[in-house]
Amino acid sequence: MKKLILFPLLLLLCQVGVKAQSLSIEICQEKAKANYPLVKQYGLIEQTAQYNISNANKGYLPQLSISAKATYQSAVTQIPSSLGDVLSKLTGKPFSFPALPKDQYQAVIEATQVIWDGGVISTQNKITGLSKEVEKQKLEVDLYALKDRVNQLYFGILLLNEQLRQNDILKNDLLTNYNRLNAYKQNGIAYQADLDALNVEQLNTNQREADLKGTRRSFSIMLSALTGLDIHDRTELSKPTIDLAILKETSNHRPELSLFEAQANLYESQKSLLYAGNRPKVGAFVQGGYGQPGLNMFTIGFSPFYIGGVRLSWNISGLYTQKNNLNKIDLSKKTVDIQKETFEFNNNLVTRQQQTEIEKLQSTLANDDQIIKLRGNIKKAATSKMENGTASVSDLIREINAENQAIQLKSLHEIQLLMNVYQLKNIINN
Repeated sequence: MKKLILFPLLLLLCQVGVKAQSLSIEICQEKAKANYPLVKQYGLIEQTAQYNISNANKGYLPQLSISAKATYQSAVTQIPSSLGDVLSKLTGKPFSFPALPKDQYQAVIEATQVIWDGGVISTQNKITGLSKEVEKQKLEVDLYALKDRVNQLYFGILLLNEQLRQNDILKNDLLTNYNRLNAYKQNGIAYQADLDALNVEQLNTNQREADLKGTRRSFSIMLSALTGLDIHDRTELSKPTIDLAILKETSNHRPELSLFEAQANLYESQKSLLYAGNRPKVGAFVQGGYGQPGLNMFTIGFSPFYIGGVRLSWNISGLYTQKNNLNKIDLSKKTVDIQKETFEFNNNLVTRQQQTEIEKLQSTLANDDQIIKLRGNIKKAATSKMENGTASVSDLIREINAENQAIQLKSLHEIQLLMNVYQLKNIINN
């Protein structure tokens, strides 16, 4: 009794397991992107941008510098002795000025604080964000190429599955005719050579089955490596529905277009940085030091000192080359515009070509069913003629193969139509 209960449960679990193996092309595309080693670079781009922004913002913090010097000079400032004599006569007391030492020492700590930097730091942060976007879009372009590789393998497996199915139908058809001929042979109507001819065709179908399964195994291994999924002969790849609405789609969402836009924005920000770098800078500073002499040059010996204030600086030499640098940025931006225009031209050309191919396959598929129907009628007639002795086994084999070829061509055209529809989606990223 327990066995009777357990058997249906095991059967149900096996069915659930098989269904769980069903995969769609969209899932394979997502898994391939997530599994590709290059995707790890997204995190590196983010971290690099954070470090660059953090470094730029530290420009708003007080900047400290330490300097020290020891010098010996050939001459020092001296007060004329005649002035001492005059002062002595006026005061009635001896008066003299000390001589400054020729060896001098000084150690200084200076702290500066940006008050206005012309917009350099804020522009650098903006450029960092735009550079990050450019790097991400470049990565998107590289990863986007995975879609086409997944599509080729996915539809290749679908086509092989369909060819194997048609091969099984042909095997069953040949087996039916072999059994029929064998019965005729027993009755003395057919010959061993007729059976041998059918047997050769059966061996050919077995050989073709082995070749198709070997190719499918290779495709499955490659798709597994791309997606990181366990894809094998029992994995069910769902056949996408044919959505011909894509033929009317005119918008293009390829990542290359976003890359061109991000590059153009980056060049515009570089102009802003150029302007900001040539503006005046205002900052506060304070110096504290210890040296000989101090600020009072008439005090002999070491003494501490400090200085504080506001400083304005403006390096106008950058204005000499500003116009040329702006022109260079404009040229770089025009190069990006040309690249974008070239990409759109080529992309539109391929899109029109792909649309034409889809329309051609639609027309071809419309005739396939009629061809298969006629080939089926011809095969039935050949079977009847063979039974009546008015046609040979070779004639029957030829018509069986012709019908099978027509069925396989229809399957091939269906998969080709699906491939071309998804290729068109890939061309315009829709």
